[in-house]
Amino acid sequence: MSANTADPKPAKPGFRIPLPFWAQVLLGLVVGLVLGYVARTYDVSWLATTLDKVGGIFVQLLKLAVAPLVFFAITVSITNLRKVNNAARLAGRTLLWFMVTSLIAVVIGLAIGLVSNPGSGSDLTPADGAQPDHAGSWLDFLTGIVPTDVITPFTELNVLQIVFMAVVAGIAILKIGPKAQPVLALSESVLELLQKALWWVILLAPIGSAGLIGRAIVQYGWDLIGNYATFTADIYVGCALVLFGVYPLLLAFVARLSPLQFFKGAWPAIQLAFVSRSSVGTMPVTQQSVIRLGVPKDYASFAVPFGATTKMDGCAAIYPAISAIFVAEIFGVDLGVREYLLIAFVSVIGSAATAGLTGATVMLTLTLSTLGLPMEGVGLLLAIDPILDMMRTATNVAGQALVPVLVSAREKILDRTKYDTATASPVDDVESVHAEPQPAAAPAAG
Repeated sequence: MSANTADPKPAKPGFRIPLPFWAQVLLGLVVGLVLGYVARTYDVSWLATTLDKVGGIFVQLLKLAVAPLVFFAITVSITNLRKVNNAARLAGRTLLWFMVTSLIAVVIGLAIGLVSNPGSGSDLTPADGAQPDHAGSWLDFLTGIVPTDVITPFTELNVLQIVFMAVVAGIAILKIGPKAQPVLALSESVLELLQKALWWVILLAPIGSAGLIGRAIVQYGWDLIGNYATFTADIYVGCALVLFGVYPLLLAFVARLSPLQFFKGAWPAIQLAFVSRSSVGTMPVTQQSVIRLGVPKDYASFAVPFGATTKMDGCAAIYPAISAIFVAEIFGVDLGVREYLLIAFVSVIGSAATAGLTGATVMLTLTLSTLGLPMEGVGLLLAIDPILDMMRTATNVAGQALVPVLVSAREKILDRTKYDTATASPVDDVESVHAEPQPAAAPAAG
């Protein structure tokens, strides 16, 4: 059933908490803050352990579905393009806007870093850093795209290699045609199953958020913010400028759409991303939100999965830009125009390295290694990462929802009626993504 129908939804049988999902998540965050404060202040070890286990299990449940979800979502999304007119044009425009918005985001990150000097007011020294277990490099990035076998990418959760295999599988299915229909049908069924299972995990977000934020308070405490105050503020301000400044401007002047309506429709995905810190884990809700905003289902099923694994304005643009300046200041390294251009290049081209998982360490190591900055700088930022990652991921997911809406509006295939009537009501069930087939997109005018 569409979320935009005028009639209220019939009550579903079973127990339902009479509280909006966003309020449940907010309540979970508040409870987690209180419990984390109590556990740390009064040294309540059993409470600290409980928060750690609850948060860890929630993240582990999200990660459990990542590998198969990415593979089948990308495979099916490739095959769904055959139902869309001007598929190549839509795919090209989608990738173009991915890069354009990433470039804007990294420029904002660099500007904020240059103005605020995030490392100058910190008591941290190079001795506080630690060499990461693994540092990303362009050679690793390029050679790591092609897997050595079909099992290891799933066991080691190498999302970039999984995307590569999924793209190959999807193209092969298209080339084979009717003979591959059983494989496609199986893939679609498995994708439905995975999305349903992941939806059950998503419903645990209020509990998971309490554990995650509580665990962060227990481990790091409030004193941690002191040395990272400017850096943390920079990340949040940069993400907020992109999220609530750049995106609305693009909607208003490029797509000629109401930004308020966009945030109404996309809010369930944005708030879940803030809590879960996982673009891939949020993907079913993002896809459903985009469809509710009037994007054709067949196009959304391509754009959203690709965005969830490659479109990272928060983790791959704003964060590495400000982080590079922060690390350079701590280690006393001067950055010039060449280094800033390299940061922009890495952010636009290398964002797939973040892979839609919690954290952006791979992208950070890739940026630092490209600039020749000490890898010990990664260790300086690991402690504060969970606090930063919430806002980064919310920005990521908002961008992943924005681009399909932007492209659809520009190509004149957006359902303006659905967009104009989208509400901020929570997404009730991932099934509605598949409930009502939509006609294939009409050819773009002009």
